[in-house]
Amino acid sequence: MKTVATLLLSLTALVLTAQSKVYTLEECVLIALDKNISIKQSELEIESATIDKADAIGGFLPRVNAQSQHIWNNGLSQNITNGLIENLTTQFSSFGGNIGVTLFNGKQNINQLSRANLNLIARQYQLDDMKDDISLFVANAYLQVMFNRELEQVQRFQLEITKEDLERTKVRIEVGVLTQADIFDIEANLASQEQALVQARNNYRLSLISLAQLLLITDYENFEIAEEDFDIPFSEILLKNPKNIYEKALTSRNDIKLGIANIEVAKKDIDLAKGALMPSLTAFYNYNTRISYSDRSIQTGNLVESPIGIVQETGQSVVTQFSEREIVKPLPFATQFGQNDGHSYGVSLNIPIFNGSSVKNNIKRRELNLKRIENQFEQTKLDLENTVNQAYLNTQGAMKFYEAAEKTLKAREQAFQIAQNRFEAGVMNSFDFIQAKQRFQIAASDIVRAKFDYIFKLKILEFYFGLKL
Repeated sequence: MKTVATLLLSLTALVLTAQSKVYTLEECVLIALDKNISIKQSELEIESATIDKADAIGGFLPRVNAQSQHIWNNGLSQNITNGLIENLTTQFSSFGGNIGVTLFNGKQNINQLSRANLNLIARQYQLDDMKDDISLFVANAYLQVMFNRELEQVQRFQLEITKEDLERTKVRIEVGVLTQADIFDIEANLASQEQALVQARNNYRLSLISLAQLLLITDYENFEIAEEDFDIPFSEILLKNPKNIYEKALTSRNDIKLGIANIEVAKKDIDLAKGALMPSLTAFYNYNTRISYSDRSIQTGNLVESPIGIVQETGQSVVTQFSEREIVKPLPFATQFGQNDGHSYGVSLNIPIFNGSSVKNNIKRRELNLKRIENQFEQTKLDLENTVNQAYLNTQGAMKFYEAAEKTLKAREQAFQIAQNRFEAGVMNSFDFIQAKQRFQIAASDIVRAKFDYIFKLKILEFYFGLKL
């Protein structure tokens, strides 16, 4: 008869055939973190927070703008060639630019950058917290597959023992040690164990498919977990008390860090709202120029005499001189650009006096939001303390249950060995023998269940203490 150690070793000796890929627990966690849609959404929030930070940095930089326009005027105007009022179309272009820089705005640009940095940190904590939760979820699903696989091996092992018992019973019936009636109970037990093996195999496949779906893997037929032997560990964390674990969790848990960061963001929101009550001072510089595309009337430099009257006594003509003018094309673009430009600069002071109480109401709303976030944070700490206490008690209970299951398995195995010897000697009937065998089977299943239940609960407790999975 095999020992308990031999039995447990055989439970994990599953030979994988026709499998293109097996996955370790670490690989499954990494796949989940890479494919999970919620994580992708959280990563997008980090990118958005990074853009917000870039906006906040831009608040310290000057604002530079340029503008231009080209205008056609169509209507009555004087024709410079003949001096007549006519319907003419004229056109000109204008160009300009301005630079503005904020000298003071109630520290809103400083607070905006500080808020953006805090928000970026908060979104990173949010992502890390989500990764922690998903890692635990995947680990639980992975251990469930391992549990079902070992449970299948328990059923397979027990079935082989029953087949051996059936063959030995047939031999003893032939030699007259046992009667024909003894074989019926064993055959019935064999059929029952075959059904249990089918059910265990189905449970294993279903848990494997569930894990594959969690990892967004659709090729179920070629998906299998690796052969990993999780020994029963004893963690020193059980030597600590729940208060120590809780205090350590307050310094390591990402959801706690996220809560603290959210509070700081809410405080900066209040500072930003209060900044709107402060005056703002802005410096500016403007430049503009104008280009005309119309013909020009210019002086030629020649003087022209023109009579303007006659002296009555002498009959002499009275003349005057004026500069001769001619119509020419407009000045070159570059020449006009420099001749027609203008500059303006100065500072602008804006003092808020009354704005319908909108700023004050905004401050009150953000103060209420801060209180709301602080209350949520306190509730998070209370939930964490309760969870740690519950996890500690669950781990202790799971460890004691495993120790009891281990003792029970040893006792049931010894009882089964004695019953098998007595049955083979013909001093025990098949019914009592099968009862002893079934109790051994139950004990073997219980220790597998207790093993993985203890491992998972212990890892959760260690996780709250800040240890990696």
